[in-house]
Amino acid sequence: MKVSKPARAGQYLALLAYLVFLVFPFLWLISTAFKPPRELASLHPTWLPKNPTLDNFRQAFDEQPLLRAAANSLLVAVCAAVVAIVIATPMAYVMARHRSLLSRAATGWVVVSQAFPFVLVIIPLFLILKNLHLINSLPGLTMVYVVWALPFALWMLVGYVRAVPKELEEAAAVDGAGRLRVLVSVTAPLLAPGIVATGLFAFITAWNEFFFALVLMKTPERQTLPVVLTHFLGAEGVADLGPLAAGAFLATLPSLLIFALIQRRITGGMLAGAVK
Repeated sequence: MKVSKPARAGQYLALLAYLVFLVFPFLWLISTAFKPPRELASLHPTWLPKNPTLDNFRQAFDEQPLLRAAANSLLVAVCAAVVAIVIATPMAYVMARHRSLLSRAATGWVVVSQAFPFVLVIIPLFLILKNLHLINSLPGLTMVYVVWALPFALWMLVGYVRAVPKELEEAAAVDGAGRLRVLVSVTAPLLAPGIVATGLFAFITAWNEFFFALVLMKTPERQTLPVVLTHFLGAEGVADLGPLAAGAFLATLPSLLIFALIQRRITGGMLAGAVK
């Protein structure tokens, strides 16, 4: 169906408006991070800093242990993403290839579990981790993030597995390949883009998570980056806006860099898998 020029122009305008809506907060954050205190206190803020400065970044690193907090967040997020993928991938394959009443019920429970609010589980979760002596520990926080990311990761991977035609596996089996050989040589390359995308989702979820880290991490040495950023808020809720914007800007960079590095691999992996 051919789209008329006015309709296509409207689509492009809607896409442009959506991009501006997404990008504007990030651009404003960058602008705020480079503004001196006088411009931040101005009643008529400008789009761009008139006198850009790096003092906000220096002040942010001097006042709070951002590097240590970032290291904690990175360690927890990477471990949570890897463990979630290792657990979810075989489960998703079984649920997608062996459809039954039990698998459909499990899929429905996965979707429903995403509607549970954090406050509903924080008290029993806290008591369980306390009995396991995992309060105020990075392994305990990693376990929480794995459990929290696993349902949606499983739901995503089930969709990717179902998108892989069974006929490819059957053709490989006819050619004499065993089950393990089929999974490694045929199915795994086709699932690679989905696994990478799901891992990225699990990483970003753990990297940005605040509530569990706030409740479970008690000592400053083990706090994650989102929790440390709240220290730029005063006792009366007054924010130290410049250092806060600088710290928040630095906190967004890992997710953006990881996505920029792997987006081509995701597309390339899809094409390579299709050709294979």
